[in-house]
Amino acid sequence: MSPCYIQTLTSDGLHPVAYTADSLADAARHEPHNGVYTVTNTYQTFKVLKLDAHLDRLEDSARRENIPLNLNRTVLRAALRSMIAAANYGDVRFRITVPHDQPDHLILSIEPFSPPAPEVYANGVHCITLPNSARHNPAAKTTDWMHDRESVKLPDGIYTGLLLDHDDNILEGVSSNFYAVLNGELRTAGEGVLLGIAQQIVFEVASGILPLRREAVNINDLSQLSDAFITSSSRGIVPVVEIDGLKIGEGRPGSYTHALRQAYVAWVESHLEEL
Repeated sequence: MSPCYIQTLTSDGLHPVAYTADSLADAARHEPHNGVYTVTNTYQTFKVLKLDAHLDRLEDSARRENIPLNLNRTVLRAALRSMIAAANYGDVRFRITVPHDQPDHLILSIEPFSPPAPEVYANGVHCITLPNSARHNPAAKTTDWMHDRESVKLPDGIYTGLLLDHDDNILEGVSSNFYAVLNGELRTAGEGVLLGIAQQIVFEVASGILPLRREAVNINDLSQLSDAFITSSSRGIVPVVEIDGLKIGEGRPGSYTHALRQAYVAWVESHLEEL
């Protein structure tokens, strides 16, 4: 078995694909440009977090892309569990892809999962902005963006790029949601972005920590930010300490980010469910 285990799920069960891949990123090269997908990971081998929310968004993305998806969640969960058991990787990161032309042929891809290194959370990461990079139909998680973002080349030491609209508002990361704390208020773009699953958790835990305003910050606000971070399902909250060479706050993860991350981790631990 290759490091990335891939099967197609149809009405008559799981079937092998005609290619091999070393990772989810490598497997993406073989997947259609016209489709929708979702990605997340398991915990304790067979536990998941907010999988139904992922599937809700997958169905919503399909509707937005005019894909007639008829998802059998019970069968899908069983297929994923079977693949995870067969791969014997322990925790995995998995992608569910729905091709536009064959929506009844789900592509299920899994790879071994390891969370980001502890120093990523302890020290934070550096980002750069990408001007005029807002996505087409950003509310849908589409495979064309999965392919397009492979062309984004980042300098050494840069963790991810941040997409800007034509007014230089910071919308989202290349594969994440973006947040900043400005004047004691948590800010994140309320439109022009993909609504994240990890973002749902941030919105829930933030209520006890600081006010939330769903409005993007602008690159002209960078010097006034006390905190910044990105989120995704497989990474949780990742502190951002520098953008375009400018330090955020004191150049280390801020106190609000620390408090939100503690609350986020606690929320995750208490909401895991069996696949």
